[in-house]
Parts: sequence; structure tokens; C-alpha cells
Amino acid sequence: MATAELPHGDSAGTFLGHPKGLFVLFFAEMWERFSYYGMRALLIFYLTQHWLFNDSQAGVIYGAYTALVYITPVLGGYLADKYLGQRKAVAYGAVLLTFGHFLMGFEGNGGQDPAALNLFWLALAFIIVGSGFLKANISVIVGQLYPRTDVRRDGAYTIFYMGINLGAALGSLLCGYLGQTYGWSYGFGAAGFGMLLGLVVFTVFKPLLLGRGEPPAGLTKGLEWGLYAIGLVAVIACWWMVQNQAVVGTLLGISGAALVAYVLYTAVVKLEPHDRDRIFAAMFLILGSILFWALFEQAGSSLNLYTDRYVDRAGVPASMFQSINAIYIVLLAPLFAALWTWLGRRGLEPSAPAKFGLALMQLGAGFLVLVWGAATGEMTPVLFIFLIYLLHTTGELCLSPVGLSAMNRLAPAHMASLIMGTWFFASATGNFAAGLIAAATGSEAASGEGAAKETVLGVYSQIGWVAIAVGVGVLAVSPLIKKLMHLDTLRDDTPGDDQQGADEAYPVAARPAE
Repeated sequence: MATAELPHGDSAGTFLGHPKGLFVLFFAEMWERFSYYGMRALLIFYLTQHWLFNDSQAGVIYGAYTALVYITPVLGGYLADKYLGQRKAVAYGAVLLTFGHFLMGFEGNGGQDPAALNLFWLALAFIIVGSGFLKANISVIVGQLYPRTDVRRDGAYTIFYMGINLGAALGSLLCGYLGQTYGWSYGFGAAGFGMLLGLVVFTVFKPLLLGRGEPPAGLTKGLEWGLYAIGLVAVIACWWMVQNQAVVGTLLGISGAALVAYVLYTAVVKLEPHDRDRIFAAMFLILGSILFWALFEQAGSSLNLYTDRYVDRAGVPASMFQSINAIYIVLLAPLFAALWTWLGRRGLEPSAPAKFGLALMQLGAGFLVLVWGAATGEMTPVLFIFLIYLLHTTGELCLSPVGLSAMNRLAPAHMASLIMGTWFFASATGNFAAGLIAAATGSEAASGEGAAKETVLGVYSQIGWVAIAVGVGVLAVSPLIKKLMHLDTLRDDTPGDDQQGADEAYPVAARPAE
């Protein structure tokens, strides 16, 4: 059954004013994030303490891995848009992720043993490609549950984002504790079970999705299995790339330029003026998010190591502090969702570009607060770790769920997954840049503990001021970007829009046979 033929109704009932399908996606994504962030909390320590990479090497590896996690949604989003449909893409991604997380449990003897390291790279590759099929597409299904002009959309994405962070909090706490207390395989094994639960939830409660994300007409079994085979080829490619981090940087530069050029070409040549302007606005937000993620993603690498070495933690494993951001999200997301709705009904809600500017300013302030707190003594009081995460979290709530909603609202239906994939591609670029920044914070680690700490704080001071300055600039131009969004002429998709849009965006020969 084609998605476009189904009404945006409440035939399956609502819960808390939203379609029940939203909460199926909430719980599926919650368990996926449990597995991802549980593993992420341990990864920098696994690289430095088990595989014995130095800080700079570990930072670059971490950045290349997280970048690839955000590159692959471009492939997964494109295949879902054109052939596979979002639901099947999400299910396949969940299978790959489950296998990859369980494979992480085989840790070998550590050091630089080639055989054990190859198994580790392979586990990362399965996680990378699985994320590519799942991440962009599950977010798109959330948007498909609502008309484009539905005022509940920002609130829905904030609720969805709350599920992401509930899983992240639980994963960081449980997997971090097990991994640093009982052994790496216990932490990674728990992440695998979490992913398996996510797959079960998504499969069992599929009817509540109201047919959203189903494949377009013409998908045959042969083509479907061929697409799954492409996923396995991508696993092999990522196995090689995660070991050759410089290649990832080159790939980001070349493919990023090509992707932006393709999106802009489509917007200029094949879209009507208002849709074209909306794509321009979306690209501004996408490009602006790169700096945010480059700085925000210090959390899992350099900030994680800083917490381990220079913070008075009272014996709590450093990896467990990765849960602070997620816990703040769970506590604050309902307040932000209610705030945006309350302001929106009164015509006072800041525009999406203005929220991005505020996000960058709060991000920079967080780093400066930590630098100030570090000057209070030899060991940084743990209070300042809570403060930096608080400011980064309020910034994240002004950017990430708002960005997800904006991508889905601004993109025509036939480009939804492509634009969402481009959004995640920007996150990939930010994550790779985050690895380079993290490597810079560890560049003088051999010079002594005091010099190493000062290096980290010097980098944090610089990036803090840069983020605030850029945030002020984004805030200043936000009225112009808001005009490009043409929110007053947005209309809901109607039956036939998907096919008409596909005719306009893609050559007939490039579409699947009907």
C-alpha cells in the first residue's frame, strides 16, 4: 500500500495527543541509542587502554568512526527513497547493528594484535552501515505521521529526541559501568542486547505505523536482496576506511561537495521557487550545524578523557558521565516541547535559524565555564562537568530536534530522505572535525600532565569564543533565512504529490519501474 494513499489520521488511536506510531519509533530508537551510546561511552577508553593507541591516534580514529556513522545515512536514505522504503531500511539497519554490537564483545588480548584488531574494525563497520540504514529513515517516518503544517511536529520530534536520549542515558550508565568495572565484553555485550530489543519492538508493533515508510511500487524480491547485498559491500568498504582515517577526510570533502552541488542543482533547476528557497534555507541550517557538532562531539573523546584524568570524580567511572547530557535531555525535552508550542500559539516562537544561533552561543559558553572552573584547583570540581553538559544540552535542544523537524518540513516529499541524509552528512563532517580537534588536545600529552591539561584548556577556550561569535552572526541573519522558508505558503502533501515530485526531481529512467 502506498504511503500517499493513507490519511494522516488517527485510525490507530492517539496517545498524549500524538499517533501511537510515534511511540513505537520512540522505543525502537531508544534501544538503538542505548546500544550506540553505551558503546560510544567506552570507545575512547577502549582505544587508549585496551588497544593502546595514543590520545591523538585515538581521537582521529574516534572521529573517523563517528563521521562514517553519519555519512552512511546518505546511502541509506537514497536507497530508501528510491527503492526500499524507510521501514525495510530501518529493519535491515537494526539487523546489521545487532550483529556489529555483539561482535564488539570479542576483545582478544589487546595491544596491537592484528587479528583481534581486524575483528574490531569489522565490528565498527557493521555498526557504521547499520546506522546508515536506520538513522535517517526512522526520523523520516516520524515526519510521515503528520501533515507538513501540523503544529505538533516540533513537539513530536522533541518527544522522539527524548527517546533517543533516554536510551543514551541508560546505555552510558549500564554499558559504561559494566565495561569499566567487569570488562569490555560485558559493556559491549549489553549494548548488543539493547539493539536486539529495538529490533523486536520495531517489528512487533509495525501495524501502528499506519503504513508509513513502505516501499514504492515495483520493489521485487530480487531487487530487495540486491540492495541488502549492497549493504554488505558497504561493510567491507567501511572496514577498510575506518583503518585509513585520512581517506575518510578526503571522502568527506569530495562527496560533500558533490552532494551539496546535487541538492542545489535539483533546487534551482527542478523545483518551483518557494520549494527552491526552502532548500536554500535547509542548506544554511545544515552547513551551520557542522560547527556545532564539531565542538559538541568533544564529549565522547577529549572531554571524556579530561573527565577521567583531571576531574574529581569520587571514584565514579568516567564513562558514566556520558549519561549526563542524555539525562538532561530527558528532563528538559518536555519543557522545551511545551515552550515551543506555547510560544508558537502566541506567535512568539523563535525561528529555526534563530534557535541555531542560540544553540551555538550556549555551546561556546559551556566550554568557557569549564575553563573557568579548571582554574579553581589542580583537579576540576565535578560541578563544572555538570555545568558544561547543562549548557551543551540546552544548546542541543535548540538545534538538533529543531533541525530534524526543519529538514522534514522544508523538503518536498520526494526529497525527504535525501535532505535528512544531507543533515546527517553535515553531522559526519562535524564529527570528523571533532576528531581532529580532539587530536589537537592530545598533541602535547607526552610533555607532562600539567602541560597536557593546559593544552586541552587552551583549545577549549579558543573554540568557546569562536562558537559564541558565530552564534551571534547566525542570530543576526536569521530573519533573512526565515523568509526563505516561506512558512506561510507551506501546504500538506496530498495523494499524488510523491509521484509528481519524483517526476520533477529524477529522470524517468532513474526511477524504479511501476
